[in-house]
Amino acid sequence: MQRAVDQLDGVVKEAMQRTGVPGVAVGVVHDGKVIYLKGFGVRKVGESATVDADTVFQLASVSKPVASTVMAGAIGVDGWAKPVAPNLPDFALKDPWVTSHVTAADLFAHRSGLPDHAGDLLEDLGYDRAYVLSHLRYEPLTPFRASYAYTNFGLTAAAQAVANEKGVSWEKLSDDTLYKPAGMNSTSSRFDDFANATDRAWGHAKVDGAWKAEFVRQPDAQSPAGGVSSSARDMTTWLKLQLGNGKLDGKQIINADALERTHWPESVSNPPHAPAGRTGFYGLGWNVSYDDEGRLRLSHTGGFELGAHTNVTMLPGEQLGIVVLTNASPVGVADAVALDFFDIAQTGKVSRDWIPLVDSVYQQQTDALRSKTDYAHPPSGAAPAQAADTYAGTFENSYYGRAKVVAGTDGTLTLQLGPKPQSYRLTHYDGNTFSFQTAGENAVGPTGVTFTPDGKSFTVEYLNHEGLGTFTRSTSDQG
Repeated sequence: MQRAVDQLDGVVKEAMQRTGVPGVAVGVVHDGKVIYLKGFGVRKVGESATVDADTVFQLASVSKPVASTVMAGAIGVDGWAKPVAPNLPDFALKDPWVTSHVTAADLFAHRSGLPDHAGDLLEDLGYDRAYVLSHLRYEPLTPFRASYAYTNFGLTAAAQAVANEKGVSWEKLSDDTLYKPAGMNSTSSRFDDFANATDRAWGHAKVDGAWKAEFVRQPDAQSPAGGVSSSARDMTTWLKLQLGNGKLDGKQIINADALERTHWPESVSNPPHAPAGRTGFYGLGWNVSYDDEGRLRLSHTGGFELGAHTNVTMLPGEQLGIVVLTNASPVGVADAVALDFFDIAQTGKVSRDWIPLVDSVYQQQTDALRSKTDYAHPPSGAAPAQAADTYAGTFENSYYGRAKVVAGTDGTLTLQLGPKPQSYRLTHYDGNTFSFQTAGENAVGPTGVTFTPDGKSFTVEYLNHEGLGTFTRSTSDQG
């Protein structure tokens, strides 16, 4: 253990040097004590303020095991098995039977049948939590409790149901159940608290090959799944609570049985890819796996493309845990630091170069969502577009809401999407097909917009993965 701790400074500094990630904070807990707690680099590129143990970072999806801790404290063991629908009047899934039976455990274990990342694109367009949760009913479902798909808003629905049952907001429930009793004074489930913190890390993304703090990720809509902010110091307190069966300094903060329940395998998240391959599981807000020695390993990664990458990993049987927080979009650093640490603790050396391996996984996930069409290069002999007025008008979509196509005096077209319309300039590609550059957390580069020849409807390619991306001209706009 001491060997691994002694090498952590070098591991972090090398990872930062290789990737250029501006700021990192790391904490390690062993046998109920914080044995390492340190910050590296700067909070914001171009400024001198340094990262320390109290610098507040956005946790992204490391919010999920934090949320499941809150849930354990709020509902105990039995509450996980209760249907959520009675406490969410506007919530429904496509199958009424599933709606009436889906539980908090189903949603926290990503086994509700909702498709991968259901609702995330609605959040990108600016819709709030209430709108997103009330529109999950349009999403197609895979077999209930027999399939796994990672959903921020499914998990958020379960958390909101419990908050409604308790008669408070999720943010207050988190404060009262976990953050205040544990003394996690720098931790919050509200974006405003993060934005107003005096010692906070700015999110960075690569822009023209350089790390820049140009974007802001406001995740309140999915706060239980991705909206927690915290410091390395507070996260080591949480790790002590996790490894101490819900107890801190002799005081039981979270019921031990309820907390243990979150650590059980619930869903097969990663089936074995070979006869002797290892199976990956998901618990209640945790990735659950078993290492080469058969020890339980609990972990979670968080990532915002707009500027955060985090990791928490625990070996409960060894009473050991590490948290790694960074202020840059995922390039492998947070996961690699944790993996290096456990490699060194176990064998004395790093087993492989983790950074490119982890980074390639993120790149594959991103690339899989990109269009296969090269919109920058229209085909030779591309058909001309029709007159701009053919396409202009107001359109409706039961899932994504209202859209407008606005024709400029110079014949240009602009697509407006979302409740506070986001404007996208349409570039002609071929015939009735145009393209625009996507934006936001789930941006996928250029995407297509294809109109029917009569201009009465159009389909947005990146919004149509589940067949929900067609907008039809409003009845009041038919003339």
